Amino acid sequence: MTGAAIAPLLPALAALRISVFREFPYLYDGDPVYEESYLQTYAAAGGAALILAEHAGRVVGASTCLPLAAETANVRAPFEAASYDISRIFYFGESVLEPDYRGQGIGAQFFAAREAQAAGYGIAAFCAVTRPPDHPLRPSGYRPLDRFWEGRGYRQRPELTCRMSWRDLGAEKESEKTLIFWSKYLT
Repeated sequence: MTGAAIAPLLPALAALRISVFREFPYLYDGDPVYEESYLQTYAAAGGAALILAEHAGRVVGASTCLPLAAETANVRAPFEAASYDISRIFYFGESVLEPDYRGQGIGAQFFAAREAQAAGYGIAAFCAVTRPPDHPLRPSGYRPLDRFWEGRGYRQRPELTCRMSWRDLGAEKESEKTLIFWSKYLT
C-alpha cells in the first residue's frame, strides 16, 4: 500500500509495532499517539510503502520502506557523513510480525516486496538496535536476526550507526540507543 491508502491502517499498525517492539532487543514501552504520528511519514512520503500480512481480516504483520531522503535527520546523518548520495538509498523502516506467524516465510516476503519498491535505487538499508550479550532482559535462547539478513544479501555496516531514543520497559524516562545499519547493493 502507498499514500493515503495507508492512513486507515495506522491504528492497527501502531498497536502491532508496540506489541512486537516490547520484545527483546527493543524492549520498547510504546505510546499509541506517538506511533500514529510517526507512521504518518509513510502515508505522506512519495515512494514510501507499507506491506501487510493479514490473517482472517486482521493485520498480523507489517513492513515499511521509503526513500532515505524522506527519513529523519538522525537516520540520514551517517550516510551523509560518509558522503553517500542519499538519493540513491532506500530505507527499510521496520518489519513487525506476531510471534505465531514467524518462521513461515513472511519475513522473506517482506524483504522481497520492499526491494521491489526500491527498484531504481542503488542501495537498500535498515538499522537494528544493539544490546549487550549479557543484557538482563535477554531471553534464554534468543537468536538475533543476523543470519536471516545475511541470507538475503545484507551486510552489517558497523561504521554506520545512528542514535534513537525511547523508553525501555520498566524505565522512567527515554534513553538513547545505538542502532547499526545493514545494507545491500540492489541490481
